[in-house]
Amino acid sequence: MIELVEDPTLRMRYRFRTIAATAPGGRDVLEVEQWIDPGGGVTPHRHPSMEERFEVLDGTVEFLAGRRWTAASAGERVVIAAGVRHAFRNRSDAVAHVICHADPGLTLQPFLEDAAALGRAGLTTRRAMPRSLDALLQAAVLAEQHRAMVTLLFPPLPPPALQRLLLPVLARWGRRRGHRPGQLGDRPR
Repeated sequence: MIELVEDPTLRMRYRFRTIAATAPGGRDVLEVEQWIDPGGGVTPHRHPSMEERFEVLDGTVEFLAGRRWTAASAGERVVIAAGVRHAFRNRSDAVAHVICHADPGLTLQPFLEDAAALGRAGLTTRRAMPRSLDALLQAAVLAEQHRAMVTLLFPPLPPPALQRLLLPVLARWGRRRGHRPGQLGDRPR
């Protein structure tokens, strides 16, 4: 049985599976099975070179693409093209079950695993913002490690151009304090 990754901040659970490319020269696709609790979801972001194809298996999920929110229910699909600002949320009173195919998968799985670890350690707020300077440094290490895969776009974060300047500096500081991808969320000793 594949282990579920719990993210208490985003009120979600994940299960990951890589689907090998079938065509010569094709890319592997990451399948992310998600259970989104009432009130759960992700904040606005974009993937510069990753398309996400969502299929709602159960419940209703609202998807943001650009500036427009659209609800999708069981049996419906939503495609988010690479580079499009997007988010999703469950505003119902029931758990929603969704499958996402990320093409290419890039570093989405380790990013989500590290972000969930920060949440499980109590280092982030409900809006996924760091609760302390140390949490900020851990989040900077995470964001810098995955900068080619995702750009975070929700307030109160600085605009992407400023993030590109600040994150490397904060991530270096975080690495000097011993924070490493795959080990985020661990409390300093």
